[in-house]
Amino acid sequence: MTAPVIRSDVPGSFAWGVFHDRHPKLIQQVIDALPYGPGERAAVEDLLAESISGALQPLSTSAHDHQQWVEWGGEGLHGRPWGEAPFLWAESYFYRRLLEATGYFRPGTWQGIDPFAPFKDAELAGAAVDAELVALGDLPSEFTDKRAIALLSSALWGNRADLSFQITAEAGGSIASDLVADDSESLWAELERAQGGRVCIIADNAGRELLPDLVLVDHLLASGLAAQVVVYVKPQPYYVSDATMADVLATVERLRTATTAAAGTIGERLWRAMNSGALVVRTHPFFCAPLPFHDMPADLRSEFAGAAMTILKGDLNYRRLVGDQLWPPTTAFTELASHFPSAVTALRTLKSDVIVGVDAAVVAQLDNAGTPWRTNGRHAVIQVDLRR
Repeated sequence: MTAPVIRSDVPGSFAWGVFHDRHPKLIQQVIDALPYGPGERAAVEDLLAESISGALQPLSTSAHDHQQWVEWGGEGLHGRPWGEAPFLWAESYFYRRLLEATGYFRPGTWQGIDPFAPFKDAELAGAAVDAELVALGDLPSEFTDKRAIALLSSALWGNRADLSFQITAEAGGSIASDLVADDSESLWAELERAQGGRVCIIADNAGRELLPDLVLVDHLLASGLAAQVVVYVKPQPYYVSDATMADVLATVERLRTATTAAAGTIGERLWRAMNSGALVVRTHPFFCAPLPFHDMPADLRSEFAGAAMTILKGDLNYRRLVGDQLWPPTTAFTELASHFPSAVTALRTLKSDVIVGVDAAVVAQLDNAGTPWRTNGRHAVIQVDLRR
């Protein structure tokens, strides 16, 4: 089965808007957030110009991952307009080149400096996170179904609606009605069936999204639903706010040092879980690759094999799971996710064109509403593929 691969060369499309509208604003924010010198600023601005109206240029042969990007398909794309490359490939390469422009990999004073750290730090230190930490005190102290449902919903929606809303929202409220596919019962049933196994989570964003992810991790471990949780993060800064190990540590510390007892308790349990190996954080170069998970290398595939469940967070991981292609939205999720080496759950708010596994009547209703429902972040899915 196949479908058109999404590219960014169609004016007015979502992918086109990422390069022509979103990236210029991002570049301005990046060069305003840190005091980069003339060389770094010029390199960043040159990258923006190249990505909008120029041809794809290769990484320097001295770059540590030059050969890796050649193997990931760069050799056949260099010299062509950016819009002719698959959107997933071009977008990933843009962020790799942005790190190059800011000196992240070069020996010197900017080496290892996350260009997105000011945004992540501000969000984690903000009042919205304060409110999330306070709301943890309103959760049932026992590991009940109500607690589990609230934490799953919070992890799904990230920064759209805070935990206090999730706890108090009535069934059928605005958040629930915007869930266009909901396999959450299958998720919980499978975790119960495989109780005490290993659960993997492929993280998405830092800040207000990583916080509820880690609280959900704590619930899985403390309730006994998982004996071990492995959280996978990016090996380097990526897609503005994607989580790295530094972000995990900062988030755990934010919980530990919270003034509310419930948050502090969760933070301490997560700390001890890392000490004992019940919570493991891992990464792999492939998490910054411009390729779908179907092309996952054997060493990473073997890490997921045998997991009771792998939970994929966010839009980018969804695109990589099912393929960044214009599938008919009624295409079965299981048809496109079955290649993954373990049972898999996608927790994803819709922020790009790719969507599958939605009932035909729901698709018709959304299409008739006349809103960009695939990309505006208002709708979400919880989709499960079980491997038995």
